[in-house]
Amino acid sequence: MRPSLPCWSCCCLLLLFSLGVQGAPKDPSAAPEQVHLSYPGEPGSMTVTWTTWVPTRSEVQFGLQLSGPLPFRAQGSVSPFVDGGFLRRKLYIHRVTLRGLLPGVQYVYRCGSAQGWSRRFRFRALRNGPHWSPLLAVFGDLGADNPRALPRLRRDTQQGMYDAVLHVGDFAYNMDQDNARVGDEFMRLIEPVAASLPYMTCPGNHEERYNFSNYKARFSMPGNNEGLWYSWDLGPAHIISFSTEVYFYLHYGRHLVERQFHWLESDLQKANKNRAARPWIITMGHRPMYCSNADVDDCTWHESKVRKGLFGKLFGLEDLFYKYGVDLQLWAHEHSYERLWPIYNYQVFNGSQEMPYTNPRGPVHIITGSAGCEERLTRFTLFPRPWSAVRVKEYGYTRLHILNGTHVHVQQVSDDQDGKIVDDVWVVRPLLHRMMYL
Repeated sequence: MRPSLPCWSCCCLLLLFSLGVQGAPKDPSAAPEQVHLSYPGEPGSMTVTWTTWVPTRSEVQFGLQLSGPLPFRAQGSVSPFVDGGFLRRKLYIHRVTLRGLLPGVQYVYRCGSAQGWSRRFRFRALRNGPHWSPLLAVFGDLGADNPRALPRLRRDTQQGMYDAVLHVGDFAYNMDQDNARVGDEFMRLIEPVAASLPYMTCPGNHEERYNFSNYKARFSMPGNNEGLWYSWDLGPAHIISFSTEVYFYLHYGRHLVERQFHWLESDLQKANKNRAARPWIITMGHRPMYCSNADVDDCTWHESKVRKGLFGKLFGLEDLFYKYGVDLQLWAHEHSYERLWPIYNYQVFNGSQEMPYTNPRGPVHIITGSAGCEERLTRFTLFPRPWSAVRVKEYGYTRLHILNGTHVHVQQVSDDQDGKIVDDVWVVRPLLHRMMYL
């Protein structure tokens, strides 16, 4: 019988094996990577976020020409981020906000420092005010493994199709995995999209590890709530992003449920006072209130936590959103696409039998979680619920066109069918209908 190796020898072997799998360690790099944009909520501005492996200065050089000098400069800050895994890997997250941008103008930029610069990227500054028609790509549940929708999203972005992206929770699967290397890989994967468009996010259940630390560190959203909840104006819409996860991970603080709820109510009150300028109120949160999938997720239960709140009665969101006239609710989590009839408290509130989405008497729910991840697609129940209008079990993503103050166009793109539009609906609300909320 061979003698067992001493403990320190086992550790050395494990370390050597790990290095062999991951590759030999490299010198820490000052070259920027994982470049992405976000809109900080201030007209004429854009925030650039990136990662390095050593602390450096944070600068963005930008201008209007594809080649030649970039005459404008902006400086920002760098923050160390230590992942919670056993290797305690340290990343340096840089944030620089560009201001004074001309609305609708295309800019060229690079980010970094004298120790290393990124390549040049392009973006178009968002237009100001409510009188324009933003087009958004909307999806959730996009992983580093099996990111089926990403190639088509990249092509759409390169063609200048979108003004912004809404990623409705669940990134990478999971950003913390393999000591956050999967998070690094994911951020590199989305760079061709996210470095060209404001990439707006909300947290999902797959961001939970270490109190959502990878999510909070890597993304730069408006407000001062670490990206867990915030709102912003885009064209004729007021968009609210919030965390459904505060209802499920109470060990991080039960007070977060109450704090978010009161913030939401205050924000909705302000949004309703501004209905004349921004008629549409749109929310995005990861776990839906309703769904007809064949699993045991929260949305399959009659008294969903998101819908009814803690213990079925505390800080539920359905009554709140209905009271303040939320028009459109965007969700993900289920790896499929589902459009509901206008609904409140399990009752269908169509505008009319002929035109259900014209002047609907309840909010419209869209579940769009089929962008692609290692968990594959989610099955539906055999028979749809009476409040379910359309169900699609195919990889894809949603296009949301906020045409003006009365018309919103929703389309579902199927990646399985080479970009075919598999759902197409207009939501129409006359301005007079909204006066009831003022």
